[in-house]
Amino acid sequence: MMNIAIYIAVTTLTFIVMEGVTWCTHKYVMHGFGWYLHEDHHQPGYPHVFEKNDAFFVVFAIPSILLFYFGIRPELNFLFFIGLGILLYGLAYFLVHDVLIHRRFKWFDKTNNQYLKGLRKAHKIHHKHLGKHDGECFGMLFVPFKYFNKRQ
Repeated sequence: MMNIAIYIAVTTLTFIVMEGVTWCTHKYVMHGFGWYLHEDHHQPGYPHVFEKNDAFFVVFAIPSILLFYFGIRPELNFLFFIGLGILLYGLAYFLVHDVLIHRRFKWFDKTNNQYLKGLRKAHKIHHKHLGKHDGECFGMLFVPFKYFNKRQ
């Protein structure tokens, strides 16, 4: 029974830590040496179904897949649950970033949820900068409280 609690804690902690990993990756890799892959994402009206930026999903999936693999060898261990936390964060990122914010899929078009509206507002501020410099709001699920202000 204790193992289950530890595995849930490891998965939850990994999910939370992934926001920091994502923030750092977004600011220093995507808006740094990885700008070549991220640049098309900042261009309005990108005409294709896929962007070069989508390669970052693969980059984040590889550690998760490897952790799943090593997390069942020789038996189930904590590495599996780190991989699970990364996977769950990736799913949340996809739903928030690609579905809610950029509306690549029209699933949550009419949300009135203040938290989701705040996330959308913060990401719009991030995208007002078309270049790799002078960016702000690099997080995805945890953004400054000022974006949740109803009067804005």
